[in-house]
Amino acid sequence: IEEFMNYFTYDYQEPNDNEPFGIHSEVSTCPWNPKARLVHIGLQTKAIQVDQIPASNLVFLIDVSGSMGSANKLPLLKKAFSLLVKQLRPQDRVSIVTYAGREALVLPSTSGSEKTKILSALNALHSQGSTAGAAGIRMAYQQAQEHLILGGNNRVILATDGDFNVGLSSESELVQMIKTKRAQGISLSVLGFGRGNYHDSTMEALSNHGDGVAHYIDSESEAKRVLVENFGANLFTVARDVKIQVEFNPAHVKSYRLIGYENRALADADFNNDKKDAGDVGAGHAVTALYELIPNESSQPISVDPLKYQAPMDKTELLHELLTLKIRYKKPGTKKSEMIESVLIDHQSPIGSTSSQYRFVAAVAQFAMLLRDSKHKGSANYASVLSLASGAKEGRRLAEREGFLKLVRRAQALSMQASRRE
Repeated sequence: IEEFMNYFTYDYQEPNDNEPFGIHSEVSTCPWNPKARLVHIGLQTKAIQVDQIPASNLVFLIDVSGSMGSANKLPLLKKAFSLLVKQLRPQDRVSIVTYAGREALVLPSTSGSEKTKILSALNALHSQGSTAGAAGIRMAYQQAQEHLILGGNNRVILATDGDFNVGLSSESELVQMIKTKRAQGISLSVLGFGRGNYHDSTMEALSNHGDGVAHYIDSESEAKRVLVENFGANLFTVARDVKIQVEFNPAHVKSYRLIGYENRALADADFNNDKKDAGDVGAGHAVTALYELIPNESSQPISVDPLKYQAPMDKTELLHELLTLKIRYKKPGTKKSEMIESVLIDHQSPIGSTSSQYRFVAAVAQFAMLLRDSKHKGSANYASVLSLASGAKEGRRLAEREGFLKLVRRAQALSMQASRRE
């Protein structure tokens, strides 16, 4: 669900010059559970011009196995990487490593000024053979290490249909190598293509271990969004090991639920542990989260046992606060983290008075819960999703939001067809 919410663009305010994050927070009635409150938290980093990004040392690690032959795989992959190549500057460098039955260095490290040479090597690729991804990753990291740019953006970009053929023992060794290279300043990002035997969880896990991002690309427009429009956010890190902790005021909150992020939970004790790895955030990147809260005055029962040792709130100056948001992060090149805090006060605003991004992300979360038939979906239905999202179409991405509405209508029609068959 968190991937669904974070796919879309929201109009969060950028941070001040002396802060790494702009913080947006709102709260109103939960659309699918009127007895609950819904908290929306958005973080935004400052966008950076391409010419201001430090030099990049990129290694394209491309799956050219036989399974990559269909039009939505290797041919689309070539078009996607061509868009990225056109963004390169003379100070950037690119290597191309392929893997199928065996790994191969197709293009040694080449300056971004030699675009014709890079594109020629890219366009000459063809698919054949079996899949042996581990050997390819080792060669790719070797190339990245040999041409390491101190203080630069050193990154392996793995592009595959997800049919990653490694054994259990070699997979654990692979993860350890990715972690080791990450500590040496080389990140790993993953681009997925095609359908069928696509292992989304494996691709996400590899990118997480490599402090990178994972994206699924199914069209040229999506390739443009990932590799051109979000070039800085996906390739240039501005904050490392970013950890978010939300403390709720027991004077107002009986229980809470973070929507999504199940595989990204962090133990409370790890928040202040600078040795505990967490995700990196790129330039111009936004992070969105929703919390469903059960207020103290609500008659709705909570699904967990009440806290036994929590002292009653006796600091009157804090009574008006609903929650405190804490963000801990490291600046690139540093080992000691810094922390910023933000407080949210519940002014009991009706949902109609909230921002368009609040209403839109609430609609997206509802839709995702319906698709998953979540036990938390409450009174959510396709009509309520459409109503909420239709009133939140303003913003920079009107076409993107229209596309979401089209998707919801399609799902609604399919659901009605299924009901009639039953």
